[in-house]
Amino acid sequence: MSALIGEDEISHEIDLVWLEDITRLDYVRQSLDRLPTRRGKPAYHRDGRMVGYALLGPQAKPSPSSGTFRRRVFWLLPHDRDTDPDGLYATGAPAEAVDTLSLAPGSKGRKTERSEGRPLSAAV
Repeated sequence: MSALIGEDEISHEIDLVWLEDITRLDYVRQSLDRLPTRRGKPAYHRDGRMVGYALLGPQAKPSPSSGTFRRRVFWLLPHDRDTDPDGLYATGAPAEAVDTLSLAPGSKGRKTERSEGRPLSAAV
């Protein structure tokens, strides 16, 4: 879950690779996956689709026990708002969801009015 991702766990990110235009998405789900490499498109084994992933710099060290790297993967499920706007997440968002516009390498992102499906306040 995004709330459980610490900034220290993603401090070695050097770039985020997007597989589609994220400006049209209110949110994406994010998780830290154990992957065999620092770079490259990871295999995807969830329902739905992968929207993007993080690349790690050379200073990122693999886990001593497994030899894998923890990298963020961004994804959506078939019942998420982008494909089912009147469904379960017509308002609100999954626990691991963050606003696509709040994401950057090394920054875990955050929920916003936009990601929660609420109208933007006048202050925005």
